[in-house]
Amino acid sequence: MPTSDTSPTEGDQDRSPEIGRTIDVGGIATNYHDVGDGAPVLLIHGSGPGVSAWANWRLTIPELAKQHRVIAPDIVGFGYTERPDDIRYDAEAWLAHLVGLLDALGLAKVAVVGNSFGGSLALRLATRHPERVERLVLMGSVGLLFPLTPGLDEVWGYEPSVPNMRHLLNVFAYDPRFASDELAELRYRASIRPGVQNAYAEMFPPPRQDKITAMAVPEAAIAALPHETLIIHGRDDRVIPLATSLRLLDLIPHSQLHVFARCGHWVQIEHANRFNALVNAFLAEAR
Repeated sequence: MPTSDTSPTEGDQDRSPEIGRTIDVGGIATNYHDVGDGAPVLLIHGSGPGVSAWANWRLTIPELAKQHRVIAPDIVGFGYTERPDDIRYDAEAWLAHLVGLLDALGLAKVAVVGNSFGGSLALRLATRHPERVERLVLMGSVGLLFPLTPGLDEVWGYEPSVPNMRHLLNVFAYDPRFASDELAELRYRASIRPGVQNAYAEMFPPPRQDKITAMAVPEAAIAALPHETLIIHGRDDRVIPLATSLRLLDLIPHSQLHVFARCGHWVQIEHANRFNALVNAFLAEAR
């Protein structure tokens, strides 16, 4: 398979904490973080511009790793994972990449934590390969049909500039302290790395309602999930409506929902300590 030259270099590793280890997944050089010991937990990041596993989970990885083996990959098309020239970015390609990663690491079963776009992939993994999932955590999750929000349209329609990134940070976060000029500059730089914006624009072209439909998992399959599931949402989320998590609570038999007030789409960042404690306690119940 022809690939673009986007794999990590030795120099990159000196510069960026976003780069972890590299593993071959079906011919794709995949960047991932593998930290800690214990029962494995797979963290699946969201789809913001310039996102990587580390950017999404930087406050989560060290805390969960105190009790678990934490696996956090850059999904193909994102971060520092190689971007094949001939790939079609869709839910099937992303699912195949996740399953391939688990196979390459020799992991038969993992707990899964999915954020937003990553929640859709977590649901797809759990419904299509239920034997590979121990427990499920869904945070601000995509995966159901819902009307495209203005916030999500802005996220998926991002055009690179510092002001545009600064605006998106305010869309993501309820508290403006989490949308600093420094972070806007950092994430803007990540969004203009070679090949990143081209791949991003290819993933989420208009009409973007079609992408929500394409990423939706059948409700009957969700209702048949046997897994204990923790659903988390920010009450003031402007990207994914709280109604999606309320519907997931109705559908999933063994589920619970925790809603954080004064919180946008970044529960794991805006309420990091409470989020980490909640997830750690939920995962500990499986022991």
